[in-house]
Parts: sequence; structure tokens; C-alpha cells
Amino acid sequence: MVAEVRYRNLEDISYKEAGIYENTRFEKIHNVVYDNSNNASYKVAHEIAALIRQKEKDEMYCVLGLATGSSPIKVYEELIRLHKEKGLSFKNVVTFNLDEYYPMEKDNVQSYYDFMHEYLFNHIDIPKDHINIPSGDTHPDKILETCIAYENKIKKYGGLDFQLLGIGRTGHIGFNEPGSHYNSRTRLITLDHLTRTDAASSFLGLENVPKRAITMGIGTVKEAKRIVLLAWGENKAEIIKKTIEGEITSQVPATYLQLHKNTTFVLDEGAASLLTQYKTPWLVGPCMWTEETISNAIIWLCELTSKSILRLTDKDYNDNGMESLLAKEGNAYDINIKMFNKLQHTITGWPGGKPNADDTSRPERAIPEKKRVLIFSPHPDDDVISMGGTLDRLVEQGHDVHVAYQTSGNIAVSNHEALKFVEVVTTMDCNNNVFNTIVEAIQTQENFEFNTPELLFLKGVIRQKESLGATRYLNIPDEKVHFLNMPFYETGAIKKKPLGEEDVEIISNLIKEIKPHQIYAAGDLADPHGTHRVCLDALFSAIEKIKLNDFMKECWVWLYRGAWQEWGLHEIDMAVPMSPDQVIKKRKAIFFHQSQKDRVMFQGDDSREFWVRAEERNQDTAMKYHQLGLADYAAMEAFKRYHF
Repeated sequence: MVAEVRYRNLEDISYKEAGIYENTRFEKIHNVVYDNSNNASYKVAHEIAALIRQKEKDEMYCVLGLATGSSPIKVYEELIRLHKEKGLSFKNVVTFNLDEYYPMEKDNVQSYYDFMHEYLFNHIDIPKDHINIPSGDTHPDKILETCIAYENKIKKYGGLDFQLLGIGRTGHIGFNEPGSHYNSRTRLITLDHLTRTDAASSFLGLENVPKRAITMGIGTVKEAKRIVLLAWGENKAEIIKKTIEGEITSQVPATYLQLHKNTTFVLDEGAASLLTQYKTPWLVGPCMWTEETISNAIIWLCELTSKSILRLTDKDYNDNGMESLLAKEGNAYDINIKMFNKLQHTITGWPGGKPNADDTSRPERAIPEKKRVLIFSPHPDDDVISMGGTLDRLVEQGHDVHVAYQTSGNIAVSNHEALKFVEVVTTMDCNNNVFNTIVEAIQTQENFEFNTPELLFLKGVIRQKESLGATRYLNIPDEKVHFLNMPFYETGAIKKKPLGEEDVEIISNLIKEIKPHQIYAAGDLADPHGTHRVCLDALFSAIEKIKLNDFMKECWVWLYRGAWQEWGLHEIDMAVPMSPDQVIKKRKAIFFHQSQKDRVMFQGDDSREFWVRAEERNQDTAMKYHQLGLADYAAMEAFKRYHF
């Protein structure tokens, strides 16, 4: 959230030609940015609904190209709501899905056939013979024939009226990977390693992800009359910038959409965050210099010039599009001193506030001297991975610290890891039929996503006991460790239930019970449908429900980031330094989570273990502070305050 006036929440997403306005001169594709993916999805769903109704009125088929993955889920949810509550009929709709893994049986829970029926088709009145999805179980000798037939069927209906797209981090649309030709058609394609890595969590491991897929081609997609591409979260920001601002290249297939005359990218703030007009708006044109924009600009200028804050000159500002900031603030010296002091005041070794100290320039209050602290951890290891050093400081400084694990994290325990634990138990008690049944089931089951209630219980216990090992090591009493097991997560499978009122109630009840002065929570928003995001949404909903309680007036909320990313320096409101000894202590606390070491199931494309990621991230934050001219620390954990 860089330049607050730049983000838009428009009434519609109607196409506008890119590059003809001053604030879009870097951009080659029309885009609209919303403050969150829910609002954006709502607008897209209503454009689709309007098209369906118009086609129905004209007694014509409405031919939709549909996408899978997490990005369109909320669009489909809103279309279902419009069908059930507003009478939107899909009887005149014909759909063609972009792609399907190969080989893939229809009844496989990982198939896009299953995805589309679960998230859309089973809930609307679309005729079954109007649904078209590439067949993942086609005989190899008939793939070319079926692909040609797919293309011909699209042409039979007059082409696609509307194509909904997501985008992969390789820049693929559908499964058109780098190297795809702009005239390519529906075909079998080999998936890029990064694409398979991004899908690994859904398949419980990279080795289970198919290596090929059948996909609509670039040529097919670009013939659609209207194209809307969805992108949510900071993990899509880099590829969005390349696609919207870069040159057309087969190495980023989505850049071919620059040639389409009716394409709109619908983004949330995270996905848009690296676009020039949002990341560095002073390079685009007149800029509204908010406090956050000024901080971002000065840190950017330091990195660009390889200078510390206090060494920046008037010339540095003038040469890099920031002359209007000089005109507003006076001169570089005054700006530099103000910025240096601001960053200096974010650093504190007292995350709960320093007793008997002037707190006017500190990130936390001095009073009350001993605070009740509630730390929310989405999974049973996020607390120590993301803020283990701060947690240790809070305990050592005498605060009343509670840790709440929002989910069991059970599906992140692999079967071979569970087998190791259960075999220890059966060796000690060979007559335990429950554990013997689990051993037999694991050893005979070929399905990699296989879980019985007994096995899930065992995996949950493994993670619970690992968490208690870490919290005991940090001197937190067991009675102050809370395992919430939020219902949305407890499906026993990768696919989760939507966040429900029961989830929110669990969070709000715990807050009301503890009445904390501080709440810490994971602020990871990269994946709008990931567990961290759902857990944060639950917290925000709970706060909204109870914020008028008297004790909430004294409650401050601090957001930390997880193992994948960190707050930008301009976003940080509190930075807690760690000594070399504290870095080691944090590492040892993470090591208690043995089931998450080595062969991590949801590791992403980063091969480093979580403790290595955390240490290097914390060291990098400390180094950046030092490069700006501030004190040199071994490591730092960073937090952003959430105001409600």
C-alpha cells in the first residue's frame, strides 16, 4: 500500500485503452486495482452476469472460457449467489475450460473437472452437455484428435464471448508455458518446473504433480471477444509488472495480451504493488506525498544511489523525479533527518514497551508495564519461525504471554513421518489395536492424500506436542498455550471449507477471555485463499465484532510476516533486534518442529528449510537498516501495526 490515492475501487471494470493517460504511460494493458480480492471478484462476477442476461435477452448462447485455481473462486461463489438469490440462469451458457492435467482421471480430487463441479457447476442450472473441459484421460493416440475437436466446438458456438484467466508466476495463461507461440492452439504441453512447484502443495509434494497438461492455446485465448485476467497477492506482483510494462515475448506468454483490444487485468493491491505508478509514482507524474509515500521514496532512493539516508543530497532527489518532495519539505538535510529519526524510532528491544521510559518516540506504550499478550499462529510453527526472538523477549521481560495455534496443521505431516511416530508407540505397546490399524493403513495405501480420522488425529497430536516442546523451551506454561483447531481447516484434505461464523467465534471468545493489551498475528496476504489469509480474516472479523468492548480500547494489533516474505522497510512500525545468542535460541525453538524439517510438504519453490529462511530474512532486515545508516544488529524481526 504505497500511494494511497492511486489504488482504485471503480464501479465497473470496463475496458480502457492503456498508455494514453499520464498515470499509465508505463503500462501496455488496461488494469483496475482493488483494495482486496473479494471486492474485485464481485465486480468481475457481475460483469459476467450482465453478459449472461444480455445474451439470454437476445436469445443467444453465452460462451464462457473459464479458469481454475484459487484466483476465480470468489467469482464463482458470487455467480452461485446470484443464481440462488437473484434468479441468474445458466441455461443459455456454454463453458469451455482452459486446461486439465494429463494424465488425470475425472474423479480425481486434483482434476480440474472435479474443481469446476465443486466450485461452480454443481450449484447452478447449467445443462451438463454445455460443460466442456479438456479430457485428462484421453488415450495418447487420440490427443491430437480431441484437441482439434475442442477447437472446432468453440468455433461451432461462435467463439468465446468472455475468457476468464489467472496467471502463473512463469507468465503462463492456461498452461501456455514460456516458449508458447502466439498462434498456438489446444494441445498437450510439458509443464514448467516452477508451475509444478506452485502446484506441489495441492498434490502433497512435487513428485505427485503431473508433468504435462492439455491447454487451450494462446491463439484460442486471444480470439475471445473479452478477456479478464485475475491476479491476487504479492507473489504475483513481479510477473504482473513484466506482463503489463514489459515487452511482448514468448518467455512471458501473458504479454501477448498486450495485442488484444478488450483485455482488463483485475488486481488487488498486492499484485499491483510493483507497477511503476504504485511502487514509484513520483517517476510517473505529479505525486501526492503522503507519509508512507515519502518513506518509500527515500528508502528507494538510498537503494538506487547506494547511500545511507544522511548522505542523500538535493541533487539525488532532483535527478530521480523527487524534486516536488524537495519543494514540499525544503531541502535534503531536513528530509533526511526526519526520515532517519522515523526509522530509528521503529527499533526497540522492548516489544512490550519499556517500563518507566518516555514512550513518545517508541513503537509501544510503557504502560501497563506488564502486558497481557496474545500471539496467533496460523500453523503450529509460525510463531517461532516468524517472531521467535520477539516472543522470547516478551517472556523474558515478564509479560503474560499466550500463544494460540489457529489450526492443527495435521495435513502438513507426511504419512512417512506419522509412521515413524506410530511405530515407536506400537513397539512399546504391541497390543494397541488403534495404532496397529494406522500402521497397516499407511503401509497398504497408495493414495498420497490418504487420511483416516485416526491418522489425522495422530498427525494433529504430533504437531501439538512439537509446539509444546517449543513453548516450554521458551518458558511459556502449558495452560497459556491454546490449540483452537478452527473448523474451516479440519477437512483432512488440501481443500478447506470457507471461513465460517464458528471460526470467528472461536477467535473472539479467546480474545474476550484473555483481554490482551497486545495481539500478534500473521499478516501474510500473498495467497488470498491460503491458510494464513483465512486466519487473518477470522481475526479481523472477530475484532470487528468485539472492538467496542472497553478492553479493546487498550489493545494494539501487530502483524508479522511468515517464512516467505518480509515487510518493506517503509511499512515497518516496530523492528525488534536480536543478538547472535537470540538467533541461536530462535533456531533451537524452530527445531522442536521436527515433522516440518527436511522433507517439508508445503515448501514452495524455496529449497531452504524454514529456520534458514527465517534467519536469512531477519539478517537481511538488519542489514538493510544498517545500510541506511542505522545501528548494526545481527538480525531483526519486523512488525506492522494494524489500526482498527
